[in-house]
Parts: sequence; structure tokens; C-alpha cells
Amino acid sequence: MADATIYHNPRCTKSRQAMQVAAELGTDVEVVKYLDTPPDEATLRSIIARLDEPSTDLVRRDGWADLGISAADVATDDGVVAVLLAHPALLQRPIVVKGDRAVIGRPTERVTELLGG
Repeated sequence: MADATIYHNPRCTKSRQAMQVAAELGTDVEVVKYLDTPPDEATLRSIIARLDEPSTDLVRRDGWADLGISAADVATDDGVVAVLLAHPALLQRPIVVKGDRAVIGRPTERVTELLGG
């Protein structure tokens, strides 16, 4: 069983940096390419429960107007889950989960802190 899970987008620089940090630390990770395999509702709620920041931070702000999304749509955990289920590409990246903690890996030092600690 892996030590941590990284929700990864290979085209994202920060996501690739998180993968590099895990490799340098020798951390065994499960890699979830979330655009290919989007997290389901239970997984999103599990991430939110472990996150050390507001759940609203999980949602990228790019393209909201084109999708008809407003800040009110992501003002609650339920709203965040609904938006991410409908639009998985809006998931902030990378998300790193280890044990009972999850972090958004921006800046990369947050990944180092989580995986190295």
C-alpha cells in the first residue's frame, strides 16, 4: 500500500514538482491522474475532511464565467463537491493526501512538509 496519494496532472508544472519531491524523499505514492479518473463524491469529501485549508481552495478559478459558476456555487463543501463532480478539470493541483492530512501542493514546500514529516 502506498504511503501517500497524489492527484496529478502531468501537464502541470507544480504537479510534476510534487511527483519529484515524492521521488526524492523515497515516498511510495499512488498516482491518480484525476483528469482520466476523476474522484467520486466520497473521495472528494474525504479530501475535504483532511484538508488544512478551506474547501473552496480546491476549486481552480479558471473559466468560471464560461461555465456559469459563481463564488456562491462553491461557498460550501456541498457546493465544492458538486462543482468538482461536474467539472473535474477545476480541481486544484496537485492534491497530496497522506494519512489524515491533505494539502494543495502550492507551493511545493507544502508537499515536502507533508511527505517528509
